Amino acid sequence: MIDTHANPARGEATLPVAGRIVVLRPSFAALVAGEEELGPLFGMVDRASEGQLRLAEIAALFWHCCENRAALSREDVGEAVMAMGLAAASAPLRELLKQILLGRT
Repeated sequence: MIDTHANPARGEATLPVAGRIVVLRPSFAALVAGEEELGPLFGMVDRASEGQLRLAEIAALFWHCCENRAALSREDVGEAVMAMGLAAASAPLRELLKQILLGRT
């Protein structure tokens, strides 16, 4: 069974993708993979705080943090971000960036 409940204490968020809810889990491995693709995480946080984070960067970070993504394509995640709009996508993005900056509380 796929867990569709995010644990905010772990910096997790949810994202509706292709008719289901996906947990975004910012694990060490996911963040390292995201950093390899997108560059330093502090740079990403800076760009986000300045409103300069690109749609492709948001979708890529979400993709790397998706739990149980075997049944999803990366395009599915990008389409999900577009379907919800950038304003709504900022909520899960904020949770992931908070985890990057503050760690587990």
